[in-house]
Amino acid sequence: MTELLPIDLDVYKDEEELLQGLRRQDPHACACMLKRYAGRIYALGLRMLGDQDEAEEILQETFIKACDKIDQFEGRSSLGTWLYRIATNAALMHIRKRKPTVSLDQELDENDLALPKTLVEWQPDLEQVALSGELQEALETALLELSEPLRAVFLLRDVQGLSTAETAQALGISTSAAKVRLHRARLQLREILSQNPHIALEEFGIQGNAGANSNDGQAASEHGEAKERS
Repeated sequence: MTELLPIDLDVYKDEEELLQGLRRQDPHACACMLKRYAGRIYALGLRMLGDQDEAEEILQETFIKACDKIDQFEGRSSLGTWLYRIATNAALMHIRKRKPTVSLDQELDENDLALPKTLVEWQPDLEQVALSGELQEALETALLELSEPLRAVFLLRDVQGLSTAETAQALGISTSAAKVRLHRARLQLREILSQNPHIALEEFGIQGNAGANSNDGQAASEHGEAKERS
């Protein structure tokens, strides 16, 4: 990732002061925003695209556009959520070069609509995954097998830690659509990971029997929605 120059983040004590600095075009405001959010934006780009060079491009494109278009930021979401939306759109533009029909707000295709065979609700234990290089590699590989809409919602909600409402804002979709996509993303990831002979599902914090039926899946879906943060 691009090396960042030393920046005093205390110049702006909170996001509102940073926004004021950006709108005044203070000399160090954009650099301060980059320093504060670069790691998260780079990680998002890398997981969306699976390529370090393209992730670097996403990082640069996101902050160039954000600094150039800061007057268009209306404050209806947090600055971070706005940056995630710019970055996700930029990543999808790169993916469209490979798959011209990809869109953030597209309707889920047949593969997205089909529930996986293993219908057990699961939210990964990412702290546990982060401690193991093998588990992290397995999750990163599995993520690339998801469709782009499902991958994006999982990364923002479960990896970057946005709330469901913030995830929906970042993707430009409804909260209910974000919940549905998140549920399907978790289920599909569980199914993909269950096929890996070198890991145990319990290492990811995954519990439950692989042979759950559709009623179990419905119950899991309802339980998962009840747990979602708004």
